[in-house]
This record gives sequence, C-alpha cells and structure tokens, in this order.
Amino acid sequence: MSWDQLYAFAQSSPILSLAFLGLTAALIVAEVRRLFSGFASISPAQATLLMNREDALLVDVSPAADFSKAHILGSISAPMSDFDPLKNAKLKQAMERPVIVICRAGNTAGDAAKRLIKAGFKKVSVLEGGIAGWRQADLPVTKGR
Repeated sequence: MSWDQLYAFAQSSPILSLAFLGLTAALIVAEVRRLFSGFASISPAQATLLMNREDALLVDVSPAADFSKAHILGSISAPMSDFDPLKNAKLKQAMERPVIVICRAGNTAGDAAKRLIKAGFKKVSVLEGGIAGWRQADLPVTKGR
C-alpha cells in the first residue's frame, strides 16, 4: 500500500481514520504507563516459578468474602478497602521478598502494587488476570481463610 492510497483512504473515511489514530494513541499510552509503573505483570506460570524459586509472598487484595470463596494456597488476605503495606505485619516482614499482588480479575492489583512500591518494596509483580487467570491456567485454588 502506498502513501497515496493511505492518504486517499484517510480522506474518504475520516471517522475510521480518527478511530484508528485514537486506538493507536491509547495503546502507546498504555504501554508507556506499563513500562514506567515500577512493577511487572506476570503470567500464572511465571508466578509459580517465582513462588517456588524465590519464596514470593502472595498478597490477595480481593474483598474478604471473595478471598474465602477462592484464593491461591499460601496467599494472605489484604483487602483493598483497608490496604496499608506498612501497617500489615505480614507485609512489613516481607519487604525484601518478591511480592505478587492478586485480585479477582487483574484490575485492582495495580493500585496495591503502586502502594507497595511507594512503601519501599523492591520486587513487586501483579498476577495477570488475577484469580480468574490462575483458574484459567488450571492451577489449584483453595477455599476458606
């Protein structure tokens, strides 16, 4: 496709052209934010490796009721409603360990990860897809507290 054809398309379809430019800009902004967020998004397989090789602490920021329904074995409950990394004794003890933040679908864990980094945690990751992604990878969850 030549530049002339691209220009002709843009002139004949201004709404599609603007939508394409808007989506492209949104993707670029999202990637730049991800790169400079200070934490990594990791897959369930990467999380499993981090847990086994580096004794990562799993922090589930889901509401307590959701945590009771399903959580990863060994994770601690630290609901976002009262999430304070420096007041949570288990978190404070783990400042030097890798920390993996988990939520239900992977949407709110980023906020908790930012708070952890601000509090001085160095190795912070967010589980991609949250518990839903973990389950989709056919990895086990447990119930109760």
